Amino acid sequence: MSVRHALLALLSEGPKYGLQLRHEFEARTGEVWPLNVGQVYTTLQRLERDGLVASDGSDDGPQKGYRITGGGRAELTAWLETPPDMAQPPRDELLIKVLVAAQVPEVDVHQLIQVHRRHLVESMQRYTAVKADAPPDDVALALVVDAELFRIEAMVRWLDAAEVRLPQLLAAAPPAAGTDQPVPASEPSSETEAARP
Repeated sequence: MSVRHALLALLSEGPKYGLQLRHEFEARTGEVWPLNVGQVYTTLQRLERDGLVASDGSDDGPQKGYRITGGGRAELTAWLETPPDMAQPPRDELLIKVLVAAQVPEVDVHQLIQVHRRHLVESMQRYTAVKADAPPDDVALALVVDAELFRIEAMVRWLDAAEVRLPQLLAAAPPAAGTDQPVPASEPSSETEAARP
C-alpha cells in the first residue's frame, strides 16, 4: 500500500490538513489499515520536499494545510496507470515456511499445513463476520474485506495443492546424513476438505 499516493489522491480533491488526511484515509479504506499521524506528517514533508505538495506556510501542526501541485497530479496519474510489477512473485512467508519445512527431517509437513490451513480458515471466518456486521452502504469496507477473503481463499487452495505435490518433492529428496528416508506428506484429510471455504 502506498501511503504517499493515497495522500496525493486525497489532496487531489482539494486542500486538507494532516489530521483530516489521516481520518479520510482510514474512512476510505474501511478503517482496516490504521494510519499513524506521525507517518502522515512525515510523508507530507517528503512530498513537499519533492515538490509534489505545497503547504500553506503556517507552522507545523494539526492546522497546517496542504495542496497537491501539478507535479503531484502527474505523479498520482502515473502511479494509477502503472500496473503493479508482477515480473517476480512477492516473497510469501507461508510459501517459504512450507518449502523450508519440506527440507527439515524432523518436521511433519502435513501437520504444518494443517496448522496454517486452520489459521487461514479462522481468518476467513473473522472477515466474514466483519462483512456481515458492516453497514450495507460501506462500500470501501466491503471491497477491502472481499479482497482479503479472496486472498486468503487463494492461500488455502495453494496449501491444498502443496499437500498434493509435496509427496513428489519428499520422495525425490535424498535422505539427510544420519536420518531415515523422509516420510511423504499424506493426502488431504476429509476434515481438511470440510474446513475448506
